[in-house]
Amino acid sequence: MMDDELIYISKIQKYLKEEYQQIGDAMIAGGVDNMEKYKYMMGQAHAYLKISQEISNLLKPKEPKNDTKRPDNVVDFGFDKD
Repeated sequence: MMDDELIYISKIQKYLKEEYQQIGDAMIAGGVDNMEKYKYMMGQAHAYLKISQEISNLLKPKEPKNDTKRPDNVVDFGFDKD
């Protein structure tokens, strides 16, 4: 991935974190005066958190799928080798 792309992604993640924090701060400070506003703010917070998590998941390196590999919890005693 190019450096410019990583800079943009980092800025987006920072924005999402700040917006999420602002919603939390507003709720703690008593900025919610009715249930409709509370639900709206909770929806926003959930969306920001979900988007941030998805970006993080996309940036994680993925292991290539190898169907011939045995699962980690299987012990190979080598009996099937010639």
